[in-house]
Amino acid sequence: MHPTRLSNRQLFLLILVITTAIKLWLAFTIPLIGDEAYFYQWGRHVDWGGFYDHPPMVGWWLWGLQQISSSLLVLRLPAVLLWIVITFGMMDLLRRLQPGSEEKSWLLGSLFLLLPFTWSLNLITTDTPLIFFLFFSGYAFMRGEQSDSLRWHALSGVLLGLALLSKYFAGLLAIAYAVYFMTRGPRGWLRLVIIALCALPFMLLNLAWNSTHCWNNILFNLFNRNEGSHFSLSHLAIYIAMMIYLVTPWTGWRLVRTQALRQNWQLASLFAVPFVLFFLLSFYKTIGLHWVLAFLPFVFLAVGMMLNDDELRLHSRWTIFLGVPHLIALVLLAYLPSAAFQGMKLHTDIVMHRDAKVLISAIKKDVPPDSVLMTASYSSAALLSFHADDYLPVFGEGSFHARFDDNITDFSTFEGKTILIAGTRRMNEASFVPYFESVSVRELTVDGARFWVAEGRGFKFEPYHENILKKISATYYRMPSFLPLNGCRFLEQYDFERQNR
Repeated sequence: MHPTRLSNRQLFLLILVITTAIKLWLAFTIPLIGDEAYFYQWGRHVDWGGFYDHPPMVGWWLWGLQQISSSLLVLRLPAVLLWIVITFGMMDLLRRLQPGSEEKSWLLGSLFLLLPFTWSLNLITTDTPLIFFLFFSGYAFMRGEQSDSLRWHALSGVLLGLALLSKYFAGLLAIAYAVYFMTRGPRGWLRLVIIALCALPFMLLNLAWNSTHCWNNILFNLFNRNEGSHFSLSHLAIYIAMMIYLVTPWTGWRLVRTQALRQNWQLASLFAVPFVLFFLLSFYKTIGLHWVLAFLPFVFLAVGMMLNDDELRLHSRWTIFLGVPHLIALVLLAYLPSAAFQGMKLHTDIVMHRDAKVLISAIKKDVPPDSVLMTASYSSAALLSFHADDYLPVFGEGSFHARFDDNITDFSTFEGKTILIAGTRRMNEASFVPYFESVSVRELTVDGARFWVAEGRGFKFEPYHENILKKISATYYRMPSFLPLNGCRFLEQYDFERQNR
């Protein structure tokens, strides 16, 4: 070895330090986004078994983090550490699956830490605990198959259950286990049953919560979010392009050409089965980038097993070049003045995220002190709530997702009050007239971005109940008749009856 050349271990540690520094910088610099602010409210209003959109895990995590601090660095710390911890898990598995691969494991770790998504995505969302628990469920599964120990399979089931308490996409890994064990005979079925039984209590907890909370998770994930889905080859094209980008063209090409996957079906099933299912779904829905992230560590573990040391170094160099444009874009996004984005569609969003406190002060200027601030958008309501350190309800019908507010706000308590409805689009004063004694709409400018505020004085609950809440009930709270309902705050507080599909 050349005397000045870094060893594989030294190279890994150098990359670990650099990428961790970048991750901490991004976590501290990039403003809180709407999704993060929305999940932050889950932590502020923590529940025992779920929230409107998803199971409860990220809300539990954020509740715990808020007991320490609500600073961005603390809230995002799990996301900062996520891929680092997973990298060490991958390296450990490689050493176990390929004895004598100590040197290669450092190169695998370097490659994985250099991938743009592992150092650039530091947002705390529902995917953070999902990715963590799914990977380590797969880790325990691999350890169990390697050691022939049922304890590891039991642990795999527990971790799978915790992943199911994070997001229902965890079910794709359960399907992958089932496909694999179906080929393993009676012993395979036994292990599958053990995993299922260990995961079951966590799923039952969420189902019990759903039965007392309008079946919110089930309605959202199986019905409301899928209405309007249709066949489209463009969805498929987007999925294929996204997967090429995430796996990288050079690594993806080697995966396609190699026979190694057929020789290690135990590992390949952990990502091949979910990706095939996503492929089939992509004919009807756009597959989000965050949907597939949880399964990518298994892809690169397979890469580590099939590439030699020189190939891993080469792939790492190419991945560095891929990451440079991402880093430049993030630096520009973080430090360019808002005026640089003037005329672009994202200018208003950038101003809202950067100058939320200024915007809130401008909205509340010269209005009655007991006015209630709301927005017509769930994302902006959550974002302004975080910066105002006060909960903002959502006025109007909203959309099929992020309806957490339905279980928090009772609009009957606002009877006669002044309500300020803020938004990023021009407002039609006439649309608010039925719900207030008087309404005025004004325009605000913050750092060159335009916002609008409807000030409604003397809120009238009855027409709002008839025109808005009744429509929400008919649209988003139609539950299949076979689901037993033991409670639904939204229907109960507004005296609506259950509507079946």
